[in-house]
Amino acid sequence: MTSALPPRFDITRPEIERVVATFYDACRHHPGLGPVFAKHVTDWPAHEARAADFWANTILHERCYDGNAHRAHVQAGNVKPGMFSTWLGLFDSVLRAELRPDQAAAWSALAHRIGNTLRAGVVERETHPGGIPKLR
Repeated sequence: MTSALPPRFDITRPEIERVVATFYDACRHHPGLGPVFAKHVTDWPAHEARAADFWANTILHERCYDGNAHRAHVQAGNVKPGMFSTWLGLFDSVLRAELRPDQAAAWSALAHRIGNTLRAGVVERETHPGGIPKLR
C-alpha cells in the first residue's frame, strides 16, 4: 500500500529489495554477524521480505510492516552493542555498491539514526541504572 507522503529520498521498492538481499547475503558470510543471524533466521527469503517491508515502510511510507524492530533486536539476546558499528559499516558498503551516491548517503544517514536507537535499547537491556553492567 502506498502513502500520500512523499518518499524520504528518491528510491524504488526494487532498489530497496536489491539492497536488502545483497546486505543479508553479506551478513550470512560475515564471520561476526553470520552466527548472530543464523541463530534467529531460518527462512532467509521471509526475513529479507520482512526487512524490505521495514525499509519500504520507513523510506517510502508504505504501510506494509507491522513488526517492532526495536523489540526484536533487544529480545534477540545475542545482539551486543558493539555489533552495530560492524552492521552499519557492512550496510554502508552495500549501499555504496548498489546505489547512486545521493541514495546511499540518504539511506546511510537514516540507517545510522535507527541503528543508534537500536543500540541504545541493547545497551539498556545489558545495564542497570547508572550504566552498571548486568552480569547475569
